[in-house]
Amino acid sequence: MKQEIDVLDFEDIERFNEDYFLTQKPVVIKGLADQKVAGKQWNIKYFKEKAGDLEVSVFDNTNKKSAKSAFTSPDLKMNFGDYLSIIQKDETTDLRIFGMRISKELPQLNSDFPCPSIFEGMLQNLGLMFFGGKNTTVRIHYDIDMSNVLLTHFGGKKKVVLVAPEYTNLLYCLPYCTYSLINLDKLDFVKYPGLKFIKTYECTLNHGDSIFMPSGYWHYMTYLEGSMSVSYRKLSPSIKTNLRGLMNITLLMPFDKLMGKTLGAKWLAAKENIAQKRADKAIRNLSFS
Repeated sequence: MKQEIDVLDFEDIERFNEDYFLTQKPVVIKGLADQKVAGKQWNIKYFKEKAGDLEVSVFDNTNKKSAKSAFTSPDLKMNFGDYLSIIQKDETTDLRIFGMRISKELPQLNSDFPCPSIFEGMLQNLGLMFFGGKNTTVRIHYDIDMSNVLLTHFGGKKKVVLVAPEYTNLLYCLPYCTYSLINLDKLDFVKYPGLKFIKTYECTLNHGDSIFMPSGYWHYMTYLEGSMSVSYRKLSPSIKTNLRGLMNITLLMPFDKLMGKTLGAKWLAAKENIAQKRADKAIRNLSFS
Protein backbone atom coordinates (compact mmCIF):
# COMPACT_ATOMS: atom_id res chain seq x y z
CA MET A 1 0.00 0.00 0.00
CA LYS A 2 1.42 3.37 -1.03
CA GLN A 3 1.31 6.44 1.20
CA GLU A 4 1.75 10.08 0.26
CA ILE A 5 4.99 11.62 1.47
CA ASP A 6 4.94 15.23 2.68
CA VAL A 7 6.68 17.92 0.61
CA LEU A 8 8.30 20.87 2.37
CA ASP A 9 9.37 24.02 0.54
CA PHE A 10 12.60 25.70 1.60
CA GLU A 11 10.62 28.80 2.62
CA ASP A 12 9.07 26.68 5.40
CA ILE A 13 12.32 24.97 6.45
CA GLU A 14 11.96 26.20 10.06
CA ARG A 15 9.24 23.55 10.43
CA PHE A 16 11.67 20.70 9.71
CA ASN A 17 13.03 20.03 13.18
CA GLU A 18 9.72 20.01 15.04
CA ASP A 19 7.48 18.47 12.38
CA TYR A 20 9.83 15.90 10.87
CA PHE A 21 13.14 15.32 12.64
CA LEU A 22 11.82 15.05 16.18
CA THR A 23 8.76 13.08 15.06
CA GLN A 24 10.90 10.90 12.75
CA LYS A 25 8.63 11.43 9.76
CA PRO A 26 10.03 11.34 6.20
CA VAL A 27 9.68 14.38 3.98
CA VAL A 28 10.83 15.66 0.58
CA ILE A 29 12.40 19.13 0.74
CA LYS A 30 12.29 21.41 -2.30
CA GLY A 31 14.83 24.17 -2.89
CA LEU A 32 17.45 23.26 -0.28
CA ALA A 33 20.22 22.73 -2.86
CA ASP A 34 19.40 25.97 -4.67
CA GLN A 35 21.08 27.89 -1.87
CA LYS A 36 24.51 26.53 -2.87
CA VAL A 37 26.69 26.08 -5.96
CA ALA A 38 25.63 22.45 -6.29
CA GLY A 39 22.01 23.28 -7.00
CA LYS A 40 23.02 25.57 -9.84
CA GLN A 41 25.93 23.68 -11.40
CA TRP A 42 26.18 20.02 -10.41
CA ASN A 43 25.69 17.65 -13.32
CA ILE A 44 27.76 14.95 -15.01
CA LYS A 45 29.58 17.41 -17.24
CA TYR A 46 30.58 19.52 -14.22
CA PHE A 47 32.06 16.49 -12.43
CA LYS A 48 33.97 15.48 -15.54
CA GLU A 49 35.56 18.91 -15.70
CA LYS A 50 36.38 19.12 -12.00
CA ALA A 51 37.44 15.57 -11.17
CA GLY A 52 37.43 13.46 -14.36
CA ASP A 53 41.03 12.27 -13.92
CA LEU A 54 40.44 10.54 -10.58
CA GLU A 55 40.63 6.80 -10.13
CA VAL A 56 37.43 5.63 -8.45
CA SER A 57 36.04 2.45 -6.88
CA VAL A 58 33.01 1.03 -8.69
CA PHE A 59 30.44 -1.56 -7.63
CA ASP A 60 28.81 -3.99 -10.07
CA ASN A 61 25.24 -5.02 -9.24
CA THR A 62 25.68 -8.25 -11.20
CA ASN A 63 28.15 -9.47 -8.58
CA LYS A 64 26.06 -11.32 -5.99
CA LYS A 65 28.81 -11.89 -3.43
CA SER A 66 27.29 -9.20 -1.20
CA ALA A 67 24.27 -11.45 -0.58
CA LYS A 68 26.41 -13.38 1.92
CA SER A 69 27.17 -10.47 4.21
CA ALA A 70 26.28 -6.92 5.19
CA PHE A 71 29.77 -5.96 4.02
CA THR A 72 30.23 -4.73 0.48
CA SER A 73 33.49 -3.99 -1.29
CA PRO A 74 34.25 -2.45 -4.71
CA ASP A 75 34.39 -4.71 -7.73
CA LEU A 76 36.73 -2.68 -9.90
CA LYS A 77 38.73 0.53 -10.26
CA MET A 78 38.35 2.88 -13.20
CA ASN A 79 38.83 6.42 -14.40
CA PHE A 80 36.10 8.70 -13.01
CA GLY A 81 35.61 10.44 -16.35
CA ASP A 82 35.16 7.10 -18.10
CA TYR A 83 32.61 6.03 -15.51
CA LEU A 84 30.69 9.29 -15.88
CA SER A 85 30.59 8.76 -19.65
CA ILE A 86 28.96 5.36 -19.06
CA ILE A 87 26.17 6.68 -16.85
CA GLN A 88 25.67 9.68 -19.11
CA LYS A 89 24.34 7.39 -21.84
CA ASP A 90 20.64 6.63 -22.08
CA GLU A 91 21.42 2.96 -21.48
CA THR A 92 20.91 0.59 -18.58
CA THR A 93 24.02 -0.15 -16.50
CA ASP A 94 24.75 -2.14 -13.35
CA LEU A 95 27.75 -0.02 -12.38
CA ARG A 96 27.45 2.42 -9.49
CA ILE A 97 29.66 4.38 -7.12
CA PHE A 98 28.78 3.97 -3.47
CA GLY A 99 29.82 6.14 -0.52
CA MET A 100 32.51 8.34 -2.07
CA ARG A 101 33.58 10.67 0.75
CA ILE A 102 33.56 14.23 -0.55
CA SER A 103 36.10 15.72 1.87
CA LYS A 104 38.62 12.96 1.09
CA GLU A 105 38.09 12.10 -2.56
CA LEU A 106 36.50 15.29 -3.93
CA PRO A 107 37.86 18.05 -1.67
CA GLN A 108 37.70 20.56 -4.52
CA LEU A 109 33.90 20.20 -4.45
CA ASN A 110 33.46 20.19 -0.68
CA SER A 111 32.32 23.80 -0.54
CA ASP A 112 29.77 23.34 -3.34
CA PHE A 113 27.30 21.69 -1.00
CA PRO A 114 28.34 21.63 2.67
CA CYS A 115 26.09 20.06 5.28
CA PRO A 116 22.80 22.02 5.43
CA SER A 117 22.22 23.81 8.73
CA ILE A 118 19.21 21.62 9.55
CA PHE A 119 21.54 18.61 9.70
CA GLU A 120 24.56 20.03 11.48
CA GLY A 121 25.94 17.93 14.31
CA MET A 122 28.64 15.40 15.15
CA LEU A 123 28.45 13.77 11.70
CA GLN A 124 28.17 16.92 9.60
CA ASN A 125 31.55 16.41 7.88
CA LEU A 126 30.65 12.93 6.67
CA GLY A 127 29.30 13.89 3.27
CA LEU A 128 29.03 10.87 0.95
CA MET A 129 28.35 10.74 -2.79
CA PHE A 130 26.56 8.10 -4.84
CA PHE A 131 26.41 7.74 -8.64
CA GLY A 132 24.38 5.51 -10.93
CA GLY A 133 23.19 5.18 -14.51
CA LYS A 134 19.82 4.47 -16.03
CA ASN A 135 17.91 1.74 -14.12
CA THR A 136 20.74 1.16 -11.65
CA THR A 137 19.22 -0.03 -8.39
CA VAL A 138 20.34 -0.03 -4.76
CA ARG A 139 19.04 -3.05 -2.86
CA ILE A 140 16.51 -2.46 -0.10
CA HIS A 141 18.20 -1.87 3.25
CA TYR A 142 18.35 0.41 6.27
CA ASP A 143 21.55 2.10 7.37
CA ILE A 144 23.50 0.05 9.84
CA ASP A 145 24.53 2.98 12.06
CA MET A 146 20.86 3.94 12.58
CA SER A 147 21.57 7.59 11.85
CA ASN A 148 19.16 9.92 10.08
CA VAL A 149 19.95 10.64 6.44
CA LEU A 150 19.38 13.74 4.33
CA LEU A 151 19.84 12.73 0.68
CA THR A 152 19.96 15.40 -2.02
CA HIS A 153 19.84 14.45 -5.69
CA PHE A 154 21.45 16.09 -8.73
CA GLY A 155 21.53 15.78 -12.49
CA GLY A 156 18.51 13.61 -13.23
CA LYS A 157 15.68 11.60 -11.71
CA LYS A 158 15.80 9.00 -8.95
CA LYS A 159 12.97 6.88 -7.57
CA VAL A 160 12.94 6.35 -3.79
CA VAL A 161 10.82 3.85 -1.86
CA LEU A 162 10.76 4.11 1.94
CA VAL A 163 9.37 1.62 4.46
CA ALA A 164 9.02 2.35 8.18
CA PRO A 165 10.99 0.24 10.72
CA GLU A 166 7.77 -1.27 12.08
CA TYR A 167 7.59 -3.45 8.96
CA THR A 168 11.10 -4.91 9.35
CA ASN A 169 9.99 -8.49 10.01
CA LEU A 170 7.41 -8.35 7.21
CA LEU A 171 10.23 -7.36 4.85
CA TYR A 172 12.03 -10.62 5.64
CA CYS A 173 15.04 -8.83 7.12
CA LEU A 174 17.97 -11.21 7.46
CA PRO A 175 19.19 -11.49 11.08
CA TYR A 176 22.50 -9.80 11.93
CA CYS A 177 21.99 -7.72 8.76
CA THR A 178 20.26 -4.55 7.69
CA TYR A 179 18.97 -5.79 4.35
CA SER A 180 16.55 -8.22 2.76
CA LEU A 181 16.74 -10.39 -0.33
CA ILE A 182 13.29 -9.38 -1.59
CA ASN A 183 12.95 -7.52 -4.88
CA LEU A 184 10.49 -4.63 -4.69
CA ASP A 185 10.33 -4.51 -8.48
CA LYS A 186 9.14 -8.13 -8.64
CA LEU A 187 6.98 -8.72 -5.59
CA ASP A 188 6.44 -12.41 -4.88
CA PHE A 189 3.45 -12.61 -2.55
CA VAL A 190 3.48 -16.42 -2.63
CA LYS A 191 7.05 -16.74 -1.36
CA TYR A 192 6.86 -13.59 0.77
CA PRO A 193 3.21 -13.13 1.89
CA GLY A 194 4.24 -10.58 4.51
CA LEU A 195 4.78 -8.04 1.74
CA LYS A 196 1.01 -7.74 1.37
CA PHE A 197 0.87 -5.94 4.72
CA ILE A 198 3.57 -3.30 4.32
CA LYS A 199 3.01 0.38 3.56
CA THR A 200 5.47 2.34 1.46
CA TYR A 201 6.31 5.95 0.72
CA GLU A 202 7.27 6.43 -2.92
CA CYS A 203 8.54 9.51 -4.70
CA THR A 204 10.70 10.65 -7.59
CA LEU A 205 13.52 13.05 -6.79
CA ASN A 206 14.38 15.63 -9.42
CA HIS A 207 17.52 17.74 -9.60
CA GLY A 208 18.00 19.61 -6.32
CA ASP A 209 15.36 17.70 -4.35
CA SER A 210 16.23 16.39 -0.89
CA ILE A 211 14.61 13.60 1.09
CA PHE A 212 14.79 13.07 4.84
CA MET A 213 15.02 9.40 5.81
CA PRO A 214 14.59 8.89 9.57
CA SER A 215 16.62 6.40 11.59
CA GLY A 216 15.96 2.78 10.69
CA TYR A 217 13.83 3.53 7.62
CA TRP A 218 14.23 1.01 4.84
CA HIS A 219 15.01 2.47 1.43
CA TYR A 220 15.12 1.11 -2.09
CA MET A 221 16.39 3.35 -4.87
CA THR A 222 16.40 3.31 -8.66
CA TYR A 223 18.33 5.78 -10.81
CA LEU A 224 15.86 6.60 -13.56
CA GLU A 225 18.57 8.62 -15.32
CA GLY A 226 22.33 8.89 -14.99
CA SER A 227 22.74 11.12 -11.94
CA MET A 228 24.24 11.52 -8.47
CA SER A 229 23.27 12.07 -4.84
CA VAL A 230 24.98 13.38 -1.73
CA SER A 231 24.02 12.31 1.77
CA TYR A 232 24.59 13.86 5.17
CA ARG A 233 23.92 12.08 8.43
CA LYS A 234 22.67 13.10 11.86
CA LEU A 235 22.40 11.09 15.05
CA SER A 236 18.97 9.99 16.16
CA PRO A 237 17.16 12.03 18.85
CA SER A 238 16.79 8.66 20.66
CA ILE A 239 19.71 7.45 22.78
CA LYS A 240 18.39 3.89 22.49
CA THR A 241 18.50 4.08 18.69
CA ASN A 242 22.06 5.45 18.73
CA LEU A 243 23.18 2.62 21.01
CA ARG A 244 21.59 0.12 18.68
CA GLY A 245 23.53 1.60 15.78
CA LEU A 246 26.75 1.29 17.75
CA MET A 247 25.98 -2.35 18.54
CA ASN A 248 25.24 -3.05 14.88
CA ILE A 249 28.63 -1.74 13.82
CA THR A 250 30.81 -3.12 16.61
CA LEU A 251 29.14 -6.49 17.28
CA LEU A 252 26.52 -7.69 14.82
CA MET A 253 28.21 -6.77 11.54
CA PRO A 254 31.61 -8.31 12.46
CA PHE A 255 29.84 -11.44 13.74
CA ASP A 256 27.88 -11.75 10.49
CA LYS A 257 31.06 -11.36 8.46
CA LEU A 258 32.86 -14.03 10.50
CA MET A 259 30.00 -16.51 10.22
CA GLY A 260 29.65 -15.85 6.51
CA LYS A 261 33.33 -16.61 5.95
CA THR A 262 33.15 -19.70 8.15
CA LEU A 263 29.90 -21.28 6.99
CA GLY A 264 29.33 -19.70 3.58
CA ALA A 265 26.02 -20.66 1.96
CA LYS A 266 24.88 -22.51 5.09
CA TRP A 267 24.96 -19.27 7.07
CA LEU A 268 22.88 -17.47 4.46
CA ALA A 269 20.37 -20.32 4.37
CA ALA A 270 20.07 -20.28 8.17
CA LYS A 271 19.42 -16.53 8.16
CA GLU A 272 16.79 -16.88 5.44
CA ASN A 273 15.03 -19.52 7.54
CA ILE A 274 14.99 -17.24 10.58
CA ALA A 275 13.69 -14.33 8.49
CA GLN A 276 10.88 -16.52 7.18
CA LYS A 277 9.86 -17.60 10.70
CA ARG A 278 9.88 -14.02 11.98
CA ALA A 279 7.70 -12.91 9.08
CA ASP A 280 5.26 -15.77 9.67
CA LYS A 281 4.98 -14.77 13.33
CA ALA A 282 4.41 -11.11 12.40
CA ILE A 283 1.61 -12.17 10.04
CA ARG A 284 -0.03 -14.27 12.76
CA ASN A 285 0.15 -11.32 15.16
CA LEU A 286 -1.60 -9.14 12.58
CA SER A 287 -4.35 -11.73 12.25
CA PHE A 288 -5.06 -11.58 16.00
CA SER A 289 -4.87 -7.78 16.31
